[in-house]
Amino acid sequence: MEIKGKVAIVTGASEGIGKAVAQQLAAKGATVVLAARSADKLAELAQELPGSFSVATDMTRLEDVQQLVALTMEKYGRIDILVNNAGRGLRAPIEKIDMQQYREVMELNVFAVLEAMQAVIPLMRTQGSGLILNVSSMVSKNFYPGLAAYASTKYALNALSLTARTELEPDDIVVSVFHPKMTATEFGANSAGTPYVSSAGRPGMSVDTAEDVAHAIVAQIESEAPEANM
Repeated sequence: MEIKGKVAIVTGASEGIGKAVAQQLAAKGATVVLAARSADKLAELAQELPGSFSVATDMTRLEDVQQLVALTMEKYGRIDILVNNAGRGLRAPIEKIDMQQYREVMELNVFAVLEAMQAVIPLMRTQGSGLILNVSSMVSKNFYPGLAAYASTKYALNALSLTARTELEPDDIVVSVFHPKMTATEFGANSAGTPYVSSAGRPGMSVDTAEDVAHAIVAQIESEAPEANM
């Protein structure tokens, strides 16, 4: 997809990978709609990105998701790209997974993404094209002790994404899924459950910057590849 001139919604845009994706999409000429819970951080980023638009959004609230889409349509008349980046980690051994925490992470990592997809698909179909990129994780390709609950949300996201790609191909709507690995953000510190490994990683562990991950995500949007990994 040619990014220049497109309208793109990025969720989880207040920091980390989402912020870097928004910055790089804007640099390529997209009009970026910034969505996250932190209104202050979004407003600051919006000032940095001329022509962008921020909407304080709790992705676990369906009414917030619907408002995000409605305000974007009201302002720009179309939605060409949706980057579902908002998510949260959860670390715990199987026997100690807190079910309420698991439900909350599932709500954000899976249900909220599906609701956002359902909100934009009819609009993209009407306008004749669109692209949805869902940010998954390399943990969905492996089996890491302590990460089963989190990984399971990303396994589910992979299935939704790649099935949607097949279903929506006749409508010229592209659905892709991206798999980052350890990234130098606050994601680990913000995870639920037992203490998460530092974003600095362990000795010898390769850790990507948010900017490098965003570069790969933007490249996938341009190529429209079904899956891509760091």
